[in-house]
Amino acid sequence: MKAGMREVGVPPLSLQRMRGLVDPGPWRRLEAGIEVGRALLADRELWNVNSTAAGGGVAEMLWSWVGLARGVGIGMRWLTISATPDFFVLTKRLHNRLHGEEGDGGALGGAEHDVYREVARANAEDALARLGPRDVVFLHDPQTAGLIPHIAGTGRTVIWRCHVGADETNELSREAWEFLAPYVTEADALVFSREAYVPEVCRRSGVPIAIVPPSIDGLSPKNQEMTPAQVEAILRHAGLLAENRRDGAEAVFERQVGGTAEVRHRSQVRTEGILPEAGTPLVVQVSRWDRLKDPIGVVRGFAAALPGDAAAHLILAGPSLGSVADDPDGLAVLAETEEAWRALDSRVRRRVHLACLPMDDLEENAAIVNALQRQASIVVQKSIKEGFGLTVTEAMWKARPVVASATGGIRDQIEDGVTGILLPDPLDLDAYGAAVASLLEQPERAGQIGEAARESVRRSFLEDRHTLQYIQMLKRLLAH
Repeated sequence: MKAGMREVGVPPLSLQRMRGLVDPGPWRRLEAGIEVGRALLADRELWNVNSTAAGGGVAEMLWSWVGLARGVGIGMRWLTISATPDFFVLTKRLHNRLHGEEGDGGALGGAEHDVYREVARANAEDALARLGPRDVVFLHDPQTAGLIPHIAGTGRTVIWRCHVGADETNELSREAWEFLAPYVTEADALVFSREAYVPEVCRRSGVPIAIVPPSIDGLSPKNQEMTPAQVEAILRHAGLLAENRRDGAEAVFERQVGGTAEVRHRSQVRTEGILPEAGTPLVVQVSRWDRLKDPIGVVRGFAAALPGDAAAHLILAGPSLGSVADDPDGLAVLAETEEAWRALDSRVRRRVHLACLPMDDLEENAAIVNALQRQASIVVQKSIKEGFGLTVTEAMWKARPVVASATGGIRDQIEDGVTGILLPDPLDLDAYGAAVASLLEQPERAGQIGEAARESVRRSFLEDRHTLQYIQMLKRLLAH
């Protein structure tokens, strides 16, 4: 194939914008660490490579991380790979199996290696034509692992960052790691979100390993503060709240680099009856249309727990179809979810809404998600498997009580009963429904959990922490 990697243009962001979010001690450590980073990378550029500039937590983290690096004078750039549809089918298969799930049941044999190597070779040639001789390359997730031998073979420093994994290994996850091992063990360092995700083949390889949980940008359009009137106006304009009330508030948000913008695009909503009013108790899950997020279970558990005459509504939201290039399953998963929704009793079905959020403007999309999470009485993340779960972090930052599966990185974020509610078994719909109903019935408890959740994120899951972890890793790799 002929590759055409795309460079994502990210404007610089001021570090000072974070100052009010971070305590004085951590702020001083951050400033000192950034000085170390500047010195380490004074004559180098640091390149990130992943599969897409839109959709999912990796792309969102890169928008902020690259912007902040550029804002402090560190040369950081971002490329997305070019690939064929059969390559993305293969990497979705790898994604599922790294979680210990079968996915589409396809093979991971010689023919699949051929597809993988051809895309990797073409993209590596394109990348090498751009790199300086001393540049550093961060490759993200299975889609990019095939580039490692090509780039590392030139003597450049290559770090592979894996954002997914399984709490416990099984034959499926071992099969995926056997596929990836020839590539990832050629890296200079490996980064995982959790200790449990490090496979034995990587431990045995002798490649240095770092554990760096993800974090959020507390001031991005997805996480910036919004007034209640602003939230309602955005959701009405986006087609997610009933429009029979207008108070003159504008549906505006702050762009990442300054200036305001108005929400102009509407969501595509599968709904019967009337959209929720602003004062309606609202349960929300925001995720890709992915079976591992269990959208059908979210719908059925809500329907079983809350009778047809209950007041609460459920909005299950994901990206507009076709907007996430590396996820070929979205259309089928949405169709399956819609079928389950149509099978509900009509009294419940009219209180359940499936929303495809517009992706025409990524910051507008982020602002809509922000408003939807802030409008929620409860945010749900009922994933069967989860790499880390930044949608949980985002909702906690907004002081929302979260009901989430005790899987993957969600367990690192939520202290059960204190900063959220953990579901021991993601497939237990009765327990999920009972947890949601209990919080709806106890708003004071829900509020206390939400406030504790926000403080937990402020202490542990903002960008100052992971920035310092990466600088320390680079210091070990480059200071020689």
